[in-house]
Amino acid sequence: MRQQADGTGAAGSPDPVDVRIAGRLAQLRAERGWSLGELAERSGVSRSTLSRAERAEISPTASLLNRLCHVYGRTMSRLLGEAEAQAALVVRAGEQSVWEDRASGFVRRSVSPPHPALRGELVEGRLAAGADLSYDRPPVAGLEQHLWVLEGALEVTADGVAHHLDAGDCLRLRVWGPTRFRCAGDDEVRYVLAVVLP
Repeated sequence: MRQQADGTGAAGSPDPVDVRIAGRLAQLRAERGWSLGELAERSGVSRSTLSRAERAEISPTASLLNRLCHVYGRTMSRLLGEAEAQAALVVRAGEQSVWEDRASGFVRRSVSPPHPALRGELVEGRLAAGADLSYDRPPVAGLEQHLWVLEGALEVTADGVAHHLDAGDCLRLRVWGPTRFRCAGDDEVRYVLAVVLP
């Protein structure tokens, strides 16, 4: 179901994926015994935004989820996987979790079956033409990433160095600081991201 900018679907009800993410975010904060104020200090995200995200009143952006993943020591795939009902060995294409950050034009498909004990995962990413997605920090310092462009052109900036990738190109990096993913062509870019926890 397509959502509106406020995170609600066409009928005004929250998107089921956002509801599950909101529940998991609230659970993670509760497990640590943190107030919204404490989480705001740790993440640099306002209390009101955190509160609205935990109540599924807004659809969280990729940047917001990245900040929270950093605080909770999780990759985005792990967080999204924990918001699913149960772990599986096989996830059929039609059952793979798809999450969209409409604000940035980013669509993320969790390809790997989710499991909290696994260190590696595959993600399919799509950026719309003109999309530009920045993260101020990795969700986990030293995260290993292998990025393989399937269609289109992508510019990835890490450690202040820009890498231009065309279809078939692959970039390997360890992420310690800010990163930027920019669709570098006139059409959507589609890529596979292999993520390995350090």
